[in-house]
Amino acid sequence: MKWLAILFTIFIVSIIILADNGSLPPFIRSMYDFPNGDKLGHFILFGLLNFFVTRAFLSALPSKSRSGVTLSVALTLALGIALEEWSQQFFSSRTFDLVDLLASYLGLIVGGWAALKIKRP
Repeated sequence: MKWLAILFTIFIVSIIILADNGSLPPFIRSMYDFPNGDKLGHFILFGLLNFFVTRAFLSALPSKSRSGVTLSVALTLALGIALEEWSQQFFSSRTFDLVDLLASYLGLIVGGWAALKIKRP
């Protein structure tokens, strides 16, 4: 799970960098070409990120409180996501959007909840 979490993090960072530069490939842009597609993208991407990272930390820290680990990962990711969304106002190809941030946070909640409900480490 650790490698999946690392690879998915690299994938999301790559998407952010490409979006900041206005260089998203057409196949990725096409996934957002419907009403609120970007909101769905935020929900799914950050939900999966939280799921993978939380599962990796739960496996790495089996003696720690499962809910504490889950909350710590979610809060750390929430801060990073907020900073990334805020930074969009400094890029001409991006726009800051509180609804995008809300969709990202909803994804975090669902992904963290799913990771916590799986009993195996």
